[in-house]
Amino acid sequence: MELSGQVAIVTGAGRGIGRATALELAGMGADIVVAELDQAGAERTAAEVKGVGRRVSVVRTDVTSRSDLKAMADRARAEFGRIDILVNNAGIYRAALSLEVTEEHWDAIMNVNAKAVFFASQAVLPTMIAQKRGAIVSLASMAGKIGSKNNLPYNASKAAVVSMTKSLALAHAADGIRVNCVCPGFVETDMWTAVARDQGN
Repeated sequence: MELSGQVAIVTGAGRGIGRATALELAGMGADIVVAELDQAGAERTAAEVKGVGRRVSVVRTDVTSRSDLKAMADRARAEFGRIDILVNNAGIYRAALSLEVTEEHWDAIMNVNAKAVFFASQAVLPTMIAQKRGAIVSLASMAGKIGSKNNLPYNASKAAVVSMTKSLALAHAADGIRVNCVCPGFVETDMWTAVARDQGN
């Protein structure tokens, strides 16, 4: 049980990669905070975490809300006394050709996929700094490293995650905090199924 005694927050843990990550961390011994807007999905994940014998807390979290992110971190500390891991998984995808991208489209993608990654990290950093240890892992994407004809805001948001990861890692290495991101390619999740359907793939 490599992570026994540790506490992990996973945003967007109600389905897809977030759910799989929460269950993997629980299987490795961590207690889990399911930070999720979809309460039905959150409760399903929580039940599965309990099924492997780990403690779990469900916190309704809109990652675009600074107050929700603060409440997420406060709840983790109140219930478990520590925060060892943050997985910034919550994300959205909306395709559009460059000339069709609206300001609302741009802001929606950036707020969830990029801005929330920073402010969720900021919410847990004081606890991790006090502990002199912690790990932040953010979901970027191969889309953040390549161009695309119809995904510009999404690609830009994931490139921002890569850049933020590098800066946070440099800023907090001396505090004992590791900051990394992963860049998946296509993963067969509910979100990707919807994307493929919308694009006629």
